[in-house]
Amino acid sequence: SADCVAYAAGDFHKEYLKGKSIAIGCPKLDEGQEVYSEKVTSLIDDAKINTLTVMTMQVPCCAGLVAIAQEGAGKAKRKIPIKSIVLSLQGEVLSEEWVN
Repeated sequence: SADCVAYAAGDFHKEYLKGKSIAIGCPKLDEGQEVYSEKVTSLIDDAKINTLTVMTMQVPCCAGLVAIAQEGAGKAKRKIPIKSIVLSLQGEVLSEEWVN
């Protein structure tokens, strides 16, 4: 999830996190983004997650987070589906789609 998502979506924890794990990042402001890709690979192969949902905001800089997730998933031995959810600045879901 992008850093900003939890602030924009009032029901973020109840709606999207119940019974799930979370990783948070910002492709614009964080340094060392190559670690993100490695962590996605580890979540898939080591933690054995079965799906990955990437939540971002509608701003252009957030699109990089989906690409990072796809890169990490591409390096994993196990193959899992990735869902992208894009929120508006007001916290409304603009799109929800499987991206791989």
